[in-house]
Amino acid sequence: MNIDLFDFALPPGRIALRPVRPRDAARMLVVRNEGGFEDRGVRELPQLLRAGDVLVFNDTRVIPAQLEGRRGEARIGATLHKRIDLRRWQAFIRNAKRLKEGDLITFGGGVTAQAEARHADGSFTLCFAGDEPVELLLERAGTMPLPPYIAGKRGTDAQDREDYQTMFAREDGAVAAPTASLHFTDELVAALDAAGIAREMLTLHVGAGTFLPVKAQDTADHVMHAEWGRIEPAVAERLNAARAAGGRVIAVGTTSLRLLESATGEEGVIAPFAGDTDIFITPGYRFRAVDGLMTNFHLPKSTLFMLVSAMMGRERMQAAYAHAIAAECRFYSYGDSSLLLP
Repeated sequence: MNIDLFDFALPPGRIALRPVRPRDAARMLVVRNEGGFEDRGVRELPQLLRAGDVLVFNDTRVIPAQLEGRRGEARIGATLHKRIDLRRWQAFIRNAKRLKEGDLITFGGGVTAQAEARHADGSFTLCFAGDEPVELLLERAGTMPLPPYIAGKRGTDAQDREDYQTMFAREDGAVAAPTASLHFTDELVAALDAAGIAREMLTLHVGAGTFLPVKAQDTADHVMHAEWGRIEPAVAERLNAARAAGGRVIAVGTTSLRLLESATGEEGVIAPFAGDTDIFITPGYRFRAVDGLMTNFHLPKSTLFMLVSAMMGRERMQAAYAHAIAAECRFYSYGDSSLLLP
């Protein structure tokens, strides 16, 4: 499909640069297959779901993966994308023309890394010196990797270390937050528990590739970056049991959805999973694992807007986004939410 089919005009003022407080005070647009759109709030989620439904969260934790350094006199920016092993990460490089294989980059806090290999997509393998865990080095030298549509408008600050982390974060490894979960608070979780709505956790370490634009003109020519994920056997068993009992599996975020769909066979059974996924969901895809999706509002012509269009229909989502823009909803990572119920 031509990616221009997934374009829409978004006024710059609709891009949220900070989250609302408290987190669950965000608005939420409910989109069903037909009928009008419902302007609701995230706090109303327990009333919009049914007892026996299951919300599936991503428990990945964002690491301070944005690094600024030097190779000689040249300034080099690095955004870690995907772990290779204990000391090596694949990274997208700013000013990559000034970097070649074998070069040593000096970052802040005495952190150094060697550019070991250049990949076909222009990224590099960086090997960090020393014997300290790379996560500790990043705490000294790194900053939170805010999306470019926020970082391009303001600097990253200490508040982002709290704001850009979900309450469920426990597994280090993401370089972007599973932002649909940013709206949850202890009070909202308690209300969901009281309504009989279950919670399950999986892990997908979101990579920086999620922010890369689709450069191909046709979706068939776009190559997704791989991300590592895990679904524990007990989680898969409980999700299958919930669906068999008539409950709905509602993914909280496109990351949870993509991993669930990657782990599910043609017969609709969710299996345990541990490994990489590069699943790319576009209109025409038949969903096998999920019955709904809670997600923020996405970029024009992005793979994530293609995903929500696959779930609800492209024309339906174009109309929903037009409604959201007219209603002055806040867009992207720190913005408002939507609940898609096909």
